[in-house]
Amino acid sequence: MDRRDWNEEDPAEEHVAGSLDTPLRADAFDLTDEQKIDGIAHHFREIMQLLGLDLEDDSLKGTPRRVAKMYVKEIFDGLNPENRPVARLFENKYGYRQMLVERDITLYSSCEHHFVPIIGKAHVAYIPEGHVIGLSKLNRIVQYFGRRPQVQERLTRQIAQELRDVLKSDNVAVLIEADHLCVMSRGVNDVSSSTITSEYSGLFEQDAYRMEFLQAIRRNG
Repeated sequence: MDRRDWNEEDPAEEHVAGSLDTPLRADAFDLTDEQKIDGIAHHFREIMQLLGLDLEDDSLKGTPRRVAKMYVKEIFDGLNPENRPVARLFENKYGYRQMLVERDITLYSSCEHHFVPIIGKAHVAYIPEGHVIGLSKLNRIVQYFGRRPQVQERLTRQIAQELRDVLKSDNVAVLIEADHLCVMSRGVNDVSSSTITSEYSGLFEQDAYRMEFLQAIRRNG
């Protein structure tokens, strides 16, 4: 099967990122979390039954609700805007004007084409102007946008846009390196490849700033 045949069989292999916004219906938040958990548990139970699993087994009977709670309260809780991190800014009293880099932020997300994990690291940087942001909030912003069905291109851009909005500055850089289990555990079963995406704006569009950022996130050795 050549690449053309593969893409005709599974259009998701084209890996189209789409718009910057995560695709959500207008009624996405009409149900409470508990209502969503109940509904997902019901349907996941049906999936398990169709797979032929014995839901009376002690190991399996609680799985539908465990999966439902995991979806709503953990791995997809970034869909709910109520969970958006509040990024407190601090006056840049010490006049710091150089690059600030937070590297190797642990990233867990989920491929929206197959609902399997995306696992990697995010590196973010900004050049302060009037304000700086608490360091932990950089991690929380990455986590928030990661905790939803994603493609890596959109995720990279969403993180960068959030930082620009919060900091009121265009001087932002984001680079993500990630492994996709939709590539590793199915399809081509390639366990050695990884995906790198980046977004640069403001001063980071200049070669000197971009190179300084890339050197800062380079691992020792």
